[in-house]
Amino acid sequence: MPSDGHKAASTPHGPDSAYSSAGVNYQTLDAGKRDALAQALATSSLLQATEGHAIDASRGEPAFVFELGGRTFGFALECLGTKSLIARQLEDDLGASTYANVAYDAVAAIVNDLCCVGALPLVVNAYFATGSSEWYEREDRKAALYRGWREACEDAGATWGGGESPVLSGLVATSEIELAGSAVGVVPGRTAILGAELNAGDEIVLVSSTGLHANGASLARRVAEQLDDGYRTPLQSGRPFGEALLDRSAMYVGLVRKLLVSGVEVHYLSHITGHGLLKLMRPRRDFTYRIISLPEVPEVLEFLVVQGGLSAAEAYSTFNMGCGFAVYCAAGYGHAVVQTACEQGLPARVAGHLEHGPRRLILDELGLVFEGAALDLAPGPRA
Repeated sequence: MPSDGHKAASTPHGPDSAYSSAGVNYQTLDAGKRDALAQALATSSLLQATEGHAIDASRGEPAFVFELGGRTFGFALECLGTKSLIARQLEDDLGASTYANVAYDAVAAIVNDLCCVGALPLVVNAYFATGSSEWYEREDRKAALYRGWREACEDAGATWGGGESPVLSGLVATSEIELAGSAVGVVPGRTAILGAELNAGDEIVLVSSTGLHANGASLARRVAEQLDDGYRTPLQSGRPFGEALLDRSAMYVGLVRKLLVSGVEVHYLSHITGHGLLKLMRPRRDFTYRIISLPEVPEVLEFLVVQGGLSAAEAYSTFNMGCGFAVYCAAGYGHAVVQTACEQGLPARVAGHLEHGPRRLILDELGLVFEGAALDLAPGPRA
C-alpha cells in the first residue's frame, strides 16, 4: 500500500469504467492476449527449420523479435480501431482528407510499436477491409487513403510492400473501412531492446503526443453522440472537437533511428497507446516507475476526460494524456534524449526515473499509484 500520501488507483478498466461502457474492457482483452501468447510460444521452435531463432523474451512486447541469417528482425501488426468511423462521420464537414489522416495514424501505430524493440521499419503492408467495393468508387476518398498511407511510410523510411483489401459484407458496414497493417524491421547490430539492462536510477523521458492518436476513439464517438452539436462542438481554442480528434499521430521512428546511433544508453522504449500511462510499467521487471513531471494535456483529451466523466485514474490509464512515447535511458542521458527529440520536432522532458521496489507506477503530481497487476501482458494466465 502507498505510504507517501499517494492514493492507490482502483482497477482502472473494470466492468463499471467509462471505457468499458464504450465497449472496451481491457481486463477481458488482456486475458485473451495472454492465453494466445501462451499458445504462440509452442510454435517458437519451428523457426529452427530455416536456421532462425525466436526471441521469446519479446513475447508480450509491442513487436515480436527473431533472428535469421545473422541479423535480428522485429515484426509488428496493428489495427487502427474505430477511428476510421470518425473519419467517415466527418467526411461531409472536412472532406475526404479525413481518410488521409487516419491512414497515416494506422501506419504510425504499426511502426511506433515496431521501433519499441529497436527495429527500424523495412516494409509495411496494408489491410483495407470494406463492407462493399463501392467504398472505392469515390476517387477523392480513395486517393486520400492511399496518400496518407504513402506519406506515413515515407516518414517512417519504409517501403510500402502491398497488402490486402477484402470486402467483408455482413461483417463491415457498407459505408465503413477498417484499417490495419503489419511491418517488418531490422535491428541495427544484433541486440533488440527488451528491457534486460534496466536499472534503478534509469531516467524516463516522455515524448509528447499530438492528441488522441489511435486509441480512445470508441469513447470519443460515445462522447460526440451525447453532445448537442456533436463533433462540431468547439473546444476552448475554438477548434471543432471532431477536427481535433483527427489530428495525425506523432511518428517516433525518426527519434529512435537517431538514438540508436547517438551513443545514448537506451534501455527500453514504450509506445503509449491502449492502457495509457500504465504502459510505462510494461517491462517485465520489478521496479517502481516514478513520474514526477507530466506534460501538458492536449485540449482534445482534456475535453474528452471532462465530457466522458473520467476520473484521473481512468484518464491516465485510458488515454495517452499528452505522452506518446517513453524512452528509458541510463542516468545522465535524459537531457540528450530530450535534445534529440526536440531536433525531430517532438517536445519531450525528463519526467521520472526507476526505483528499487515493487512493480508499480507512481504519478507524483496526481498522487496516484497503479500496482503492477493493472498491466499484465506476459504469456499465460495471470499469476
